[in-house]
Parts: sequence; structure tokens; C-alpha cells
Amino acid sequence: MKKIWLIIQREYLTRVKKKSFIIMTFLGPILMASVWIVPLLLASRSEGVKTIEVLDETGLFYEEFKETNDTKFVYITDDLQTAKENLAGSESFGILYIPKSSYAIPKAFYLYSYKKPGLNLKMYLQESANKILENKKLMDEYGIDEETLSSVKSNISLVVEDIETSKKSYTEISWALGFIGGMLIYFFIFMYGAQVMRGVIEEKTNRIVEVIVSSVKPIQLMMGKIVGIALVGLTQFLIWIFLTAGIVTVLKTTILPKAGIAEMSQTIPQNVMSNGQQAAQVNQSTNASPQLTEFSRLFDSAMSQPWGLIIFCFVFYFITGYLLYASVFAAIGSAVDNETETQQFMLPVTIPIILALMVAIGTMQNPESSLSFWCSMIPLTSPIVMMARIPFGVPIWEIAVSMILMLAAFLGFVWMAAKVYRTGILMYGKKTSWKEMWKWLRYSG
Repeated sequence: MKKIWLIIQREYLTRVKKKSFIIMTFLGPILMASVWIVPLLLASRSEGVKTIEVLDETGLFYEEFKETNDTKFVYITDDLQTAKENLAGSESFGILYIPKSSYAIPKAFYLYSYKKPGLNLKMYLQESANKILENKKLMDEYGIDEETLSSVKSNISLVVEDIETSKKSYTEISWALGFIGGMLIYFFIFMYGAQVMRGVIEEKTNRIVEVIVSSVKPIQLMMGKIVGIALVGLTQFLIWIFLTAGIVTVLKTTILPKAGIAEMSQTIPQNVMSNGQQAAQVNQSTNASPQLTEFSRLFDSAMSQPWGLIIFCFVFYFITGYLLYASVFAAIGSAVDNETETQQFMLPVTIPIILALMVAIGTMQNPESSLSFWCSMIPLTSPIVMMARIPFGVPIWEIAVSMILMLAAFLGFVWMAAKVYRTGILMYGKKTSWKEMWKWLRYSG
């Protein structure tokens, strides 16, 4: 055991001292935190009010567009060419041109501007125009007056609440956590598993392994290398967790408005607004934009997730999933003389991982499907698929069964990989095949 510990120390300290490890360790949290912070920055950033000049040849849209905090409408009567010439010397963003058509309703609008509009502005203009036309059709063709039309409008939000815990949940947060958890497991298995394989090949090619195995057994060398690299990945992950949480928390308090955002984000889901006017009053009373309100609400929901269970399961599936696949990578590395020869062995190893990722993506759409359930139980796919299911709620017994099967499979794969590693690590100059590796596996000497 002492020799294995020495090998673990060597593998661990060698890698954590590398510049690439240090850079990625501190760059990773910034990238992960930016997933939350950048949308908040974009939502809170004010670029001023954009003035849109409306040139309506149909007369249907005169003074019909509703102004917002970011958009103001000015109605003009000039011809299009004159309006374009005047735009150059004005502070207006662009001209919304509604041409007179041979049909009663125009088929397209045109926005003339020196700058490209943002997606939000474009969508707002399109939706506003369509809504105006729909209202006019209802009023003109069916005789519905404006007061009746306003009374039937509604603004319903869907609030999902767990019966057992009485907690509100947001599918968007569960989807994001499932995607990130599954992708991180997928990423770590490939990245650190490949490091194990490359390390074995490098030591074998440089004949360093011949010196090492004179002092330790091959199985001790393999386990020391696998566990050492696992600790490197675990260290990096834990640092990422704490730094990301710290960065997001600090920046959230400085970016989001301090007045009433948290209170509003809690009251809106509990008291569903009966109409758009009440929701607007809440936003005005807190001086918060709808985008910031939504991001704050989602952020609070993310912070209320069962992080203890999620982190515990992630660490467990990362360690066991990594050890399972890393043992296979180590066996492959011991059986070849260079990295080029590994290609023939990689396909059967990568297929289950890629399949697990594809099922995980489908799991986020239907977490209760039979395929998701069974793939979260099969050890070759469970690390990725189970992490995609957990944010949506998984019974404890299913997690327990999956973990037991994962431990059993891990021990079995390590045992088989050790037998292949013991024979292949000192074999040179011979093309290895699956048939040859099967013979090594059956060899009991």
C-alpha cells in the first residue's frame, strides 16, 4: 500500500504543478460563472431609448405601437426617400416602413437603419404588428369592441410545485443542471481517462516502466496512476465548485438591483398575476426590467436546488465512472507501443460514452422514460445519464441500486484491466489484437 501511495503522490504532484492545470483551474470558474453573469449583464445593460420612425401608408398602425422602456415610436408622413435622407441627420434608430399593398393587409414591413437591430427589437416589432392586425380583424370583422377585447386578455404563468416538499421548481434550471452535470462527467472521463492512457504509453515507450516495475508490481503501478490522476480531476472540480459559487454570489449582489428584486422574485410565482397590468405594476414598483426579474427568479431557484445530493452524486459517479473507464484506458495503453495503435481499441470504449450522452440529452426532455431508467442503471452509461436525471428528481432507491451496480462493475473492470496490464506493460514490438488481449485476460499465471 505504501508503494501505491508513493505512485499516487508522484502522479498527483506532477500534474497539479503544471501551468496548464493552474490556468484551467482558475479559468474554469470564470467560464462557468459567466453562464449566469453574462445574461445578467446583457439584461441590465442600458443602451438608451431607440426611436423608431413609423411611416405607415396603410393608416392601420397609426399610434398603435406601444412604447417600452427601450423603444419609442414617432409617426411621420414624409415619403420614403425623404425619410431616408432625414434619418442620416437625426437621432432615430431607423424607419419602420409599412407599404400600402393591393391587399387589405400588408404582407411585410421594412426596417431601414444604419445599424442592425437586436433580436429583441426585431421580435418586438414583429409581434406587435401581428397583435395589432389580429385585434383589428376581431374588431372590424366580428364587431368586438376594444373594451371586450381587453377584458379577455390574460397573462398566465405556469408554476410547478412539488406535492411532498411544497417547493416550486423550474424546468429550465433542472434542464441546465442535468445538461451541465452530464457534460462534465463526459468531459472528465474522456480527458482524464486519455491522460491515463497517454501516461502509460509514454512510460512504456521511454522504457521507464521497466525501471519502475523492478520496484513495484504492475497492478500497483496501474492503480497508483489511475487514483493519482483521479485526485487531480477531483481537486480541480472542487476548486471549480467553490470559486464558481463565490464569483456568482458576489457578482449577483453587485449586478442585480438591490431594491426588491429578491422579494419580487419570490412573490410573483406564489401569487399568479391575473393580468398584464398587475405584473407591470410590480415591475415598476421595484424598478426592475422583466429580464432581470426572470434571471433573479431563476437564480434563486438554482440556489434552492438539493446541491448536497447533486454534488455527492457527481463526485461518486465521477470517481467510479472515471475509475471504470480509466482502467480500460490503462489496459489499452499497456497493450500498444504508440498512440496510433490505440485507434482499433477505442471504438468499443467510446460507443457507450457517446450513447450515454445521447440518452442524457433525451432524458432532459423525458426523464421518466424507460430508456432513461435502464441507462441510468447500466454501469457503462449510468454516470452520465443519472446525472442528467437527478435534477428532475429520482427516487433514492434508484440512486442506491445504480451506485451498487456501479461499484460492482468498477471492481470487475479493474480486476480485468489489471490482468491485461500485467502482461501488456512489458511486451514490445508485437501488434496486439482483441483476441490476444482475451488470452491475457484468461491467463492465470
